[in-house]
Amino acid sequence: MELFAREFGQGSPVFILHGLFGFSDNWQTIAKGLAEQHLVITPDLRNHGRSPHASSHTYAEMAEDLHTYMVQHWIFSADYIGHSMGGKAAMQLALHYPDLVNRLVVVDMEPGPAEDNHTPIFKALQGIDFQKVQSRQEIEAYLAPLIPDYGTRQFLLKNITRSEDGGFAWKMNLPVLWQYFDAILAPVQGEPFLKPALFVRGGKSNYIRDSEIPGIKALFPAAEIVTIEDAGHWVHADQPSELLDVLRNFLHN
Repeated sequence: MELFAREFGQGSPVFILHGLFGFSDNWQTIAKGLAEQHLVITPDLRNHGRSPHASSHTYAEMAEDLHTYMVQHWIFSADYIGHSMGGKAAMQLALHYPDLVNRLVVVDMEPGPAEDNHTPIFKALQGIDFQKVQSRQEIEAYLAPLIPDYGTRQFLLKNITRSEDGGFAWKMNLPVLWQYFDAILAPVQGEPFLKPALFVRGGKSNYIRDSEIPGIKALFPAAEIVTIEDAGHWVHADQPSELLDVLRNFLHN
């Protein structure tokens, strides 16, 4: 699979991997900030954005997609930053292809099984009948009582595009993401990654609890844990400047 990716800047390569329902645009602020010293590559992961739709969606496959991209573009090693699902994809790559990953940053995700925070969102999105809606405003009005948070709705609505017949369609492969949702929640495993690793958690998020730090250290013995207090799960949206400072400090040490 040949992933679609955006590139910023030049220098040593850094990949940034988005989370579930996301795509490369979500990280442009951080990418442009790091592009002063790096070639920053923000791919759309399989079944998301402008990358190909596939019939399956596992972390092993996402890691292979990234491996293939690096080989095709003559990138022999890189730093990796991954958020949520993208964090697990980055962990999978580091655990199985450690030579490809110099430094690993995982934003608000740990390697163990994740809690299901998305089934209501899947159900809401699956309830949209694109054959009947006439406008984005109509879609948002339908989603508003089901997904009360305005920011979350706007994030999800970015996944809607115009189809060839002039109607609406999903950019993402919603049926396969739902079919493989258990695989998205599943833990990643492998031989410990011994190189530098940084786990950044939002102080208002519960995705990395103190009780889960020993599990992180078991697979990533060199891991540092940093908490950005006034941030939820979307650390890069809530506190972009603080996150950028943390990333620069880690990547340039």
